[in-house]
Amino acid sequence: MPIRIPDRLPARKLLESEGVMVMDERTALRQDIRPMRIALLNLMPDKIRTEAQIARLVGSTPLQVEMTLMRIGSHVPRNTSQAHLLDFYKTWEEVREEKFDGLIITGAPIETLEFQDVTYWDELTKILDWSCTNVHSLFTICWGAMAAAHHFHGVPKFTLDQKAFGVFRHRNLNPTSPYLAGFSDDFSIPVSRWTEVRSADIEGRSQLELLMDSDVTGPCLVAENAANRLYIFNHIEYDSTSLAEEYARDIAVGGQIELPQNYFPGDDPKSPPQNRWRSHAHLLFRNWIHTMYQGVPYDLDAIGSK
Repeated sequence: MPIRIPDRLPARKLLESEGVMVMDERTALRQDIRPMRIALLNLMPDKIRTEAQIARLVGSTPLQVEMTLMRIGSHVPRNTSQAHLLDFYKTWEEVREEKFDGLIITGAPIETLEFQDVTYWDELTKILDWSCTNVHSLFTICWGAMAAAHHFHGVPKFTLDQKAFGVFRHRNLNPTSPYLAGFSDDFSIPVSRWTEVRSADIEGRSQLELLMDSDVTGPCLVAENAANRLYIFNHIEYDSTSLAEEYARDIAVGGQIELPQNYFPGDDPKSPPQNRWRSHAHLLFRNWIHTMYQGVPYDLDAIGSK
């Protein structure tokens, strides 16, 4: 089944050109089916790019999915037009009375700040608390995952001396986990961050299970099964060229940045990078949605009730 997104969303043409099934709103309303309702709280500066990345992966499931775009109401993004935000996004205040099968919270380029110093930290913590009663399953990415792990469990983050930047090999630590069904024992994932969480702080909390890690960049994927939460500290959703664009951007402003490791063929920035994580990205999101589908009540109003 296809993903349902607004008819005029810029990501629509890109997704259709890639063969992703996209359903128009009129057709969706005619179908006698309850779609999976998934909200995307988009904290990334290039919101249009992130919309396409997430919609591409959410749309890979055979279930019909309706995606709602959310934003922080107390923060005005500088890199996305106000018209785009008004046309396609709702603030949390506008949807707080609604229920969702899933909520995805993206990363944000503010990871070196202390959590309490982030201008929208108070609103984000309210959204995280709201997810306990209005969302069946929470999927958080990179800084969003660090923020959620800190809020719910006090997991600290640490600043790195050098940016973890590149494509790194990871291990499958629990092949029996429903989130890792079909995963290889060894696979590659893009990493782009200045901070980290540490294995000892995950393993010391009984509610959390470490599912993926890397010898070089540490913990990657953590499950909190009792609360239906998934935390991924790396960018499995990235496009093939995302790291190249980050590298070019940093070089253009005079940043001191090393080449992304294990990314450009022959470490030549002029050589097009090969995507070695796409299939596992689709698999992870598909597994998350299927796991969510198995446990979510049919009646949306029952979400969050015990």
